[in-house]
Amino acid sequence: MTKELAYDYIIVGAGSAGCVLANRLTKNPKINVLLLEAGGKDSNPWIHIPGGYFKTMHNPETDWCFNTEKEPNCNNREMVYPRGKTLGGSSSINGMLYIRGQSNDYNYWRQLGNVGWSWEDVLPYFKKSEDFQFGENEFHGSGGPIKVEKIRATFKVLDLFLEAAEEFGYKKTEDFNTGNNEGMGYFPFTVKNGFRCSTAVGYLNPIKKRKNLKILTNAHIKNIEFENRKATKVNYWINSELFSVKTNKEIILSAGTIGSPHILQASGIGPGKLLKDNDIDVILDHSGVGSNLTDHLMLRPVFKIKNLETLNDIYYSISKKILTGLQFFLFRKGPLAVGASYACGFIKSDPHLETPNLQFHISPASTDLLGKSSLHKFPAFTPTITNIRPTSRGSIELKSPDTRISPKIKMNYLSTYEDREIAGKSIKIVRNIVMNSKAYKPYEPEELRPGINITDNEALATEAGKYANTIFHPVSTCRMGKDDTAVVNDRLVAHGLENLRIVDASVMPHITSGNTNAPTIMIAEKASDMIIEDSKQ
Repeated sequence: MTKELAYDYIIVGAGSAGCVLANRLTKNPKINVLLLEAGGKDSNPWIHIPGGYFKTMHNPETDWCFNTEKEPNCNNREMVYPRGKTLGGSSSINGMLYIRGQSNDYNYWRQLGNVGWSWEDVLPYFKKSEDFQFGENEFHGSGGPIKVEKIRATFKVLDLFLEAAEEFGYKKTEDFNTGNNEGMGYFPFTVKNGFRCSTAVGYLNPIKKRKNLKILTNAHIKNIEFENRKATKVNYWINSELFSVKTNKEIILSAGTIGSPHILQASGIGPGKLLKDNDIDVILDHSGVGSNLTDHLMLRPVFKIKNLETLNDIYYSISKKILTGLQFFLFRKGPLAVGASYACGFIKSDPHLETPNLQFHISPASTDLLGKSSLHKFPAFTPTITNIRPTSRGSIELKSPDTRISPKIKMNYLSTYEDREIAGKSIKIVRNIVMNSKAYKPYEPEELRPGINITDNEALATEAGKYANTIFHPVSTCRMGKDDTAVVNDRLVAHGLENLRIVDASVMPHITSGNTNAPTIMIAEKASDMIIEDSKQ
């Protein structure tokens, strides 16, 4: 053990939230901050090339490479579960899709008793974080750390999907981030001049030389220490050497939906029986730590197509690969300038719903099992569809007192009747758009998966579960609220504890209706102001 140091604030995790906090808190030169990241520096060049996301996911250098427990409703599979293992966290390996969700999401948070979290309250923080390509307006910000740009490439097969959807009454939209995201169009991306704009790039790089900020990478957290339920110290490994550091003000846990409950449990905060079974002294018996895990499951119908180019064609052609590389390096355009998905859409599974409950992520590529299979050797595309308000819930549970051993990730996808019904309905909607539209008819689409002969909702849910995967939106394992299972209050301070705040996607009271990176950045922006305000009292 080395001599213990002390910092005003210790931020655990330099991901989508932690980088934001480090930037905003160190703006005051009188505040000193230690930022601890278990992963390494974001020096892998594939991190910064948008189309390189497939080189960073499932790569142990940049991804924790988690696996779920066997999922009963997904063919009993252990599913790959990517999470960022580098500065910027998952914002350094995600698909760069900038979606805030619906105004009703945040108004619901407020209705649950969380003061200051309505759409009216959070919109200024979305704007504060954003540097919108087309300048400031009622809904968008200018000059913020995160650049948001329009798509830099497309494929005819995707243009046709928007046309086909319009045939069936699904109108196009130019902006998904006004609080009303209904419609079809192309994703906006967190991309700056053709390169990924992660929170490490946008928030950390400009300020990493501040004298009041210390950044440590490859610092794997062992636990947080408490004195009479007051967080006082963080213990962490660098390689096999153990270090300790004290806080003068607060420890801020920003390790993400998987990491934050895992660290809490290893520190004695969590379900009492689980902790005792792992020989961990119980400081606070709290059933909510690691519970309520919520995620968007992507159902992946695949359609073969004729006489239309897809990424499958490019992948198996040396000449097309070379051309794609030249497009990017000369002009910052083409497939390498685009993230995980291209086209987007928000629609209703039932016309009587007030707001959309389904989201499209439409990719000009196809494979069998994400992360485990190569692209198909024929032209095909995947109009992924997601239930953005699922009712299935999972959990995070440690397996050992040693946090270097990955926790149990139980998703319980498609475990409710509601989710299975919506899965069946959503696939039928996709099938109708592709197979019955005038737009696609000349290209002879063929439903490869799940198969045109499957029409029953339950049967469709079962078949879809065989190939479904996470769309990387885990939230709510340290949920904000006032009830017995809530882990933090509406100022993100941990219930029953002192000097401990949690700031990341784990605190969402309920999952947002869309991609979760932009909301996580917003949470950290708002938290920064609250931390500064509380420090003055």
